[in-house]
Amino acid sequence: MTYQTRDSYSLAAQEDRSAPRTKITIPGQLRASGGRAFQTVIHDLSMSGFSAAAINRMHEGQMCWLTLPGLESLQAQVVWWENCMVGCAFSELLSPIVHDNILARYSGAAAYRPY
Repeated sequence: MTYQTRDSYSLAAQEDRSAPRTKITIPGQLRASGGRAFQTVIHDLSMSGFSAAAINRMHEGQMCWLTLPGLESLQAQVVWWENCMVGCAFSELLSPIVHDNILARYSGAAAYRPY
């Protein structure tokens, strides 16, 4: 019997994670410690971290802040950087309510929006 995965990214993204990551596209800003904020796109998100576009080299262990539309800045630490992509772990886990709200807002699924 052969087990087939959706794709290699999906499998790798779930390995050694404290929370499942969801592939998504969210505009945001990222600021490394001591640097200026730059526009980015978040490519996956979990309650414990995210990956995003980062043209400038970021270093493992570096502190950074992610700002998503309508939310205050979230502190994170760089875990990896490769080929203009950065993976970061949030300093504090996102609450499940905030996480689910972000996913509902950007996944295209119908969601309650009080505006």
